[in-house]
Amino acid sequence: MATLRIDKDTFANERDVVKEERRMRVDNQPYGRLNEIIYDQAFTVHPYKHATIGSMEDLEAASVEDVRDFYKTFYVPANATLVIVGDFETPQALTLVNNYMGRVPKSDRAVPRDIPQEPPQTKEKRVTLQQPWPLPAVVVAYHVTKDGNPDSYPLHIAAKVLSDGQTSRIYRKLVYEKQMAVAAFGNANLIEDPNLFYAVGIVQPGHSPADVEKALIGELDRIRDEPVSEHELQRAKNQFARDYIVARETVQEKAAQLAHAVVIHNDIKTADGEFDIFQNITAADIQRVAKTYFTPTNRLVLTIMPKVQTQ
Repeated sequence: MATLRIDKDTFANERDVVKEERRMRVDNQPYGRLNEIIYDQAFTVHPYKHATIGSMEDLEAASVEDVRDFYKTFYVPANATLVIVGDFETPQALTLVNNYMGRVPKSDRAVPRDIPQEPPQTKEKRVTLQQPWPLPAVVVAYHVTKDGNPDSYPLHIAAKVLSDGQTSRIYRKLVYEKQMAVAAFGNANLIEDPNLFYAVGIVQPGHSPADVEKALIGELDRIRDEPVSEHELQRAKNQFARDYIVARETVQEKAAQLAHAVVIHNDIKTADGEFDIFQNITAADIQRVAKTYFTPTNRLVLTIMPKVQTQ
């Protein structure tokens, strides 16, 4: 295994670079901390509770030894996936892989796989916080399944009906019709482990967070209680088809899709095979998963109020 060579001065400089990246991407962006606040409140033991970039306290506390140990644990052949995509001769490519990668020795330790699983939520959670933001934000979130689970496909389509673009239900209701939010959006974050389906409204001045909360829950309840129309369903499928094609335009994007199929699904065929699954989703499928996950006991309601500035 290759040795990570880093002295203390280099480490301090690189840590400052990461800190500045956090300031630029998170701390100094309007509502930049929203995502990490959602996940901190929604999860109790799973690593999704912690943002990948880490907090400033995490970065300051990290040592050279911590970085070296992390590298030795995770940057190893047993934890790597190599994807080759393009116009190449397979025997020649395999020879090059063996020449350059085969020399990397195996690790002397096993890659940890004991990720703590998040326990089921058994009652609604309500949290009110303060942040130095200009307007209140309201989040309604539900715990959902993982990528590749049969329920994940209707959940993806439900997310498009609810929150993909300015003609989606949430944006249209809160921003256009009710004019109670300056922005409204959501996401079905379906990845390796069970995750979240959430909707967000940034409260328009003159309206209350309670009104926005009621409207968000109302739209999530409606997709649970009433089948989506054929027009909405077809529109969502068309959006998915667009995304599916655009995400495979370049060689690098094709490689990423193949890697995802192997690492997450353990099935290379899903790189293309999921297209038909999505196109065959029905209104009944969407309603079924909404009834499964969009329940009061599985709900997080998070209200983030502007912090009062003191002199």
